[in-house]
Amino acid sequence: QVQLVESGGGLVQAGGSLRLSCAASGRTFSTYPMAWFRHTPGKEREFVAAITWNLNTYYTNSVKGRFTISRDNAKNTVYLQTNSLKPDDTAVYYCAASGSMRYFPPREYEYWGQGTQVTVSS
Repeated sequence: QVQLVESGGGLVQAGGSLRLSCAASGRTFSTYPMAWFRHTPGKEREFVAAITWNLNTYYTNSVKGRFTISRDNAKNTVYLQTNSLKPDDTAVYYCAASGSMRYFPPREYEYWGQGTQVTVSS
């Protein structure tokens, strides 16, 4: 029932920035944790960031200080601001919604978007 649609990916040079968006529909938006994951060939899907109902945020160590997750409940949208991008950030970025009040582990996330490609050139 929940639908998530990502946008905002693209090609950017190292050191650049992108703002990823995730438009959500199908259920009460503000109640559940939302997260961003990423996947690139040769690596496992990786948790990137999460945001809870009370706006607590969590980040994987590799993006701390560079990425910011936020949510706009009025617009039913979650954002991931990615700054100081590195080639290692290249991946398909997926938005996900938890099926519970928990933001971890990753198996809590029941709803996924189609992904948006982020490519960072060196």
